[in-house]
Amino acid sequence: MGLLLQTPRALVRRALRPGAPSPLAGRTVLVTGASSGIGEATALAVAARGGHVLLVARRADELDRVRAVVEARGGSATAYACDLVDGDAVDALVAQVLAEHGAVDYLVNNAGRSIRRSLHLSYDRFHDVERTTAINYLAPVRLTLGLLPAMRAQRFGHVVNILSWGVQMKAPKFSAYLGSKAALDTWSRIAGRETYGDNVTFTNMRFALVQTAMTAPTEAYAGRGETAEQAAARVVRALEDRPVTVDTIAGQVGEVLNLVAPRLSDALFHRFDRAFGDSRAASGAASGAASGAASRVASGEHRDRSRDAGQHDQHAEQRRR
Repeated sequence: MGLLLQTPRALVRRALRPGAPSPLAGRTVLVTGASSGIGEATALAVAARGGHVLLVARRADELDRVRAVVEARGGSATAYACDLVDGDAVDALVAQVLAEHGAVDYLVNNAGRSIRRSLHLSYDRFHDVERTTAINYLAPVRLTLGLLPAMRAQRFGHVVNILSWGVQMKAPKFSAYLGSKAALDTWSRIAGRETYGDNVTFTNMRFALVQTAMTAPTEAYAGRGETAEQAAARVVRALEDRPVTVDTIAGQVGEVLNLVAPRLSDALFHRFDRAFGDSRAASGAASGAASGAASRVASGEHRDRSRDAGQHDQHAEQRRR
């Protein structure tokens, strides 16, 4: 029964004791995609509240930079370079983290990849589906499964997934991306019901647009959305209050419209789809795909194959680290 009023109690406690220590103080918090963007900003914010941050990303040099910033500000952090799409590397990371820290109290599944590309440019690009699924769904599920037994054994744990309002809106041009994010959204809701009795909870954060370098290839996104720091403040709030979901009003409206008037919703989104075309990066990469691997690299597919979280063709999320 204790979890039924977890979030309302947290809100009351925040209002009555605004200067009280954060629930993150003294806790171990693992953040993936921590070398830039939302992940970096979240790591800095968690450390400022007294949490020990485990920084996970592919780029060891950038992780060391973030760790140095945390420590210069009086915080505590440990860096772990890991390619999260490598299953063996994830298993090794879990083993090392558990051996060194005993258990992870909070997990932020932030690393991810977004691809914005129309279906007609995707017919010969099934690898778009494969790579978004690998980092947006399979990687966080594998990492979470590795850390869950220790959370359940200590009877405390919380997992925050950085998702997108698109899982509610069903936004055109994001079929590969939102398919993978919707899978994680559903998996986590089910997992949370199974771990409820162990005081292990999940929050699905359905962000709208966030300004990171990853939005740069989509011209229509220029100057739009929250900053990474604003997004990180909401992530920290979710870590502390442990809500089931964090939505936007627009996402909620879109979800209701999809339920009560699905054909009207289809018509409206079709018009929206036609009004906002593909970015030059998406169109160029897809055009290159038709003329072979060498042309793909020249046209830009190579660029969107290996980019770090917080840096490139992203809608509200971060790509694999």
